Amino acid sequence: MAESAPLRCLIVDDNEASRLMLAHLVGLTESLALVASLPDGVQALHFLQTQPPVDILLLDIEMPELTGLALIPLLPTPQPEIILVTTHRGFALEAFELHVTDYLVKPLDYARFRQAIDVAVRRRRAALTQAAAAALPVAAQNGTLDNWSELFVKVNNRLVKLNFDDVLYIEAMSMYSVLVMANHKYIVHATLKQLAERLPFAHFQRVHRSYIVNTRLIDSIEDNTLVVGPYEVPLAKSYQETLFNSIRSL
Repeated sequence: MAESAPLRCLIVDDNEASRLMLAHLVGLTESLALVASLPDGVQALHFLQTQPPVDILLLDIEMPELTGLALIPLLPTPQPEIILVTTHRGFALEAFELHVTDYLVKPLDYARFRQAIDVAVRRRRAALTQAAAAALPVAAQNGTLDNWSELFVKVNNRLVKLNFDDVLYIEAMSMYSVLVMANHKYIVHATLKQLAERLPFAHFQRVHRSYIVNTRLIDSIEDNTLVVGPYEVPLAKSYQETLFNSIRSL
């Protein structure tokens, strides 16, 4: 997808009116896509640990069970850009010691909100661009391109060696991509376009603006759908001729 794809935004605030207000402001901002709006830090921690990465976190401070300031050190890495939104000014020093992006005091106006978001978006896109370069596959062993099957891919902060013979397909997810295997999925900080340009395998082909498929693992094709293992992947008309020619040449 394009580099300008909206960034994933999460709202965490125990006040329903505040959540609705923030959701409205996010809706006015083309650079953001709201993925969830949660009422407490405990739910937020579970969401951030189990769901695809969030780029920007709009976080209240005073919440029951787990405050916003207590939540920040528990966040998985790499952390999102964090913008604290609160009715109290007194937490500012402690907040910035936790390296938050900005500190907004309610009630908010859109100009101040947008100022904070623009800074967060610039920082996040720069970090994602850097991470994407590091996440792109590199050879796991010496040899020609045709002999490579194992590549290193950066997942979070680890270089993971994957056997690409076992990768069924790759799916775009905003500024990230998901490598789907039969029993596991890996989220990497690289766009589908970047992966398509870097993958050395001829049998990994673009079949849709959001999908690259391992053509060796296609089980069947029906209408505009590919069956790849236990999954179905859409096949766009603009990619059909290239795919069919490739299959005939295998």
